[in-house]
Amino acid sequence: MVAERESVTAKLCAFARAWHAIHERDKIFEDDLAFDLIGKEEYDAMYALVSSGFGGADIPFSRADTEQIITEYIAPIPLARIHFAENRLHDFAANHGKIQYVICGAGSDTFLFRNDNPDIEIFEIDHPDTQRYKRERIRQLEWNIRENVHFVPVDFERQRMTEELLNAGFDPQLPTYFSILGVTYYLTLDVFSDTLKQIAELSVPGSVLVFDYPMKTGVFPERVRRLEQITASLGEHMRGGYDYNEVSRALYALGFQIDTYLPPEKVQAEYFDSRADRMKAFENVSLLSATYTAGYDFE
Repeated sequence: MVAERESVTAKLCAFARAWHAIHERDKIFEDDLAFDLIGKEEYDAMYALVSSGFGGADIPFSRADTEQIITEYIAPIPLARIHFAENRLHDFAANHGKIQYVICGAGSDTFLFRNDNPDIEIFEIDHPDTQRYKRERIRQLEWNIRENVHFVPVDFERQRMTEELLNAGFDPQLPTYFSILGVTYYLTLDVFSDTLKQIAELSVPGSVLVFDYPMKTGVFPERVRRLEQITASLGEHMRGGYDYNEVSRALYALGFQIDTYLPPEKVQAEYFDSRADRMKAFENVSLLSATYTAGYDFE
């Protein structure tokens, strides 16, 4: 994450959801509040950032070129992962009644305003600068924050979220749904494994964790390398990805059992195969859901 300012990639992900809601009839995921939350000024700024080649083009791209870049590079990952995560959340809430939803790396996620289930206690965790930007925007809009919403600022590389969550009112005895979307790209495996351990410490059996992650191994097309270049140009460097075997071992050792795994080809089949446009799944991004079954000794 970038110190002292809000994350540009978080704003691009919110822009992608807003752009998709406005322009696409065939919705992968419909976020009808994304545009309002980021606002027209920020939306236009993100569009201009893309059309300028992320600051590197001598001549701005045409509208057609810009929207192709959005379709190819910006939209696929955030749209597929939020659909995956919130569908699983809906089922989890229906099966458990009163639950907690912890959103790690919430960015400009709008679930706290779209949610109409009072039995979901929401905890948004994010880098302090990104969260500060979001809360200021909410104040400008004069949107009401419900009592079941808690903001928890955490720098994942310097702080442990366990204590911060407990201080914010998290109940370790309640079934909890944890999502970590768009975070693993910028964490080493060691740091991510520590985050998984903290989640296990906070979980009761039956709690669920969902996340997306970039794969470390495989032969990937040029757009994978190009996306890494784009994020690096914005000051947010990807850390190389993980191997499925090491991820599954880390989860199993902490008491998690993988219940759903969508490698890139299954993400493509699930969300993109039937589309008329040229949007397709990223060739190195997987989606995963795991259930905590206990069994790890934290002593």
